[in-house]
Amino acid sequence: MTIDHTLVKRFRQEVGDRLAHQRRLDQASGLVPMTGEDERQFARALIAQVLEEFARGEIGVGRTPPTAEEEEALAAGIHAALFGVGRLQPLLDDPEVENIDINGCDRVFVGYADGQEIMREPVAESDDELVELIQILAAYSGLSSRPFDTANPQLDLRLPDGSRLSAVMDVTVRPSISIRRSRLGKVFLSDLVGNGTLTPEVGRFLSAAVAARKNIMISGSTNAGKTTLLRALANEIPPAERLITVERALELGLDQFSELHPNVVAFEQRLPNSEGQGEITMAELVRRSLRMNPSRVIVGEVLGDEIVTMLNAMTQGNDGSLSTIHANSSMEVFNRIATYALQAAERLPIEATHMLIAGAIDFVVFIEKRNDYASGGRLRRFVSSVREVAGVDGRVLSSEVFALSPDGRVLPHAPLSCLEELAHHGYDPGGWA
Repeated sequence: MTIDHTLVKRFRQEVGDRLAHQRRLDQASGLVPMTGEDERQFARALIAQVLEEFARGEIGVGRTPPTAEEEEALAAGIHAALFGVGRLQPLLDDPEVENIDINGCDRVFVGYADGQEIMREPVAESDDELVELIQILAAYSGLSSRPFDTANPQLDLRLPDGSRLSAVMDVTVRPSISIRRSRLGKVFLSDLVGNGTLTPEVGRFLSAAVAARKNIMISGSTNAGKTTLLRALANEIPPAERLITVERALELGLDQFSELHPNVVAFEQRLPNSEGQGEITMAELVRRSLRMNPSRVIVGEVLGDEIVTMLNAMTQGNDGSLSTIHANSSMEVFNRIATYALQAAERLPIEATHMLIAGAIDFVVFIEKRNDYASGGRLRRFVSSVREVAGVDGRVLSSEVFALSPDGRVLPHAPLSCLEELAHHGYDPGGWA
């Protein structure tokens, strides 16, 4: 059914104004503010009221009011515009959608789980309306309001459903937005074994490595599945442990599953305000996390100078830490870390960084994505390499304990130096004699 988006926009404004008026009345009366769910329920009542008034008005001037089906669609559109992501909501509600790329309001490309990419209908009437939508999301998503305007043309945030949004304006001809769906929220290693991301043996190995409190760095390209694997590894951590997560924009969402992780503190980087004040960097948050009595520190994604603080944390008794990093191979991770360390305030030389890596990281896991042409080009994600850090001799010494064989299987490749320790945590290697 085609929805009149002009009406949706008009009614959204009316309902929003009435909702804001009620908030002010409650505050003046000293009443407890409505919870998020209470506000949504109240908004539904206001939407019904506004639509009823509209229908009466249409009848009064001799026009046909909306049908029950049209009214239901309008109500859903208004509610999505108020609390969701407007006309993006149907795409986010589709479980098969993996990525949404928007190059201006009417250039919308949607990537599906089966590898298809389809151009879809516009998500706003104009680029200005698209920017307004993102500004509303930026104001209410995350722990603090994030500006998105000419002075702040870049934005990263987590949507209510857990998807990751990245937006830019003014540095592109038209506003550009990329949304990466989080299709697997509560995910376990068994799920990743089931869908082919992990072989059963790699799954058993990673479970034992987490139980043995090994420090693990997950690497891969953009959209390879690093965060999903990180969530699955985190879900191997016993519920009794206190977890501190540090992220640029809240994405992991471990605190949403209290039955798995009842004791979680989620830190989010804070950007400077319009006067350039109030910034709290990732490095500062990692440092702060160490004072919060963590059992483990989980850094969502390493992209800069926080790497030195994080590696220092790993060598100071916070074993069992997890993190992700962009890299094209498990071996390249060490050079990528050294590059980030050179940018840090400490200005660590490469040799010192490699010594720090050798003392901090136990395993590097590499996950890659490929088009599987044997199954019609469907995108395949799988862990193809696991590298164990063995020491340092000018550069980091490592051995690839799981590797991709010529026939495309991921098999044990080199002996594990900590095999006996992992065996205490249930790992029974099938590939090493």
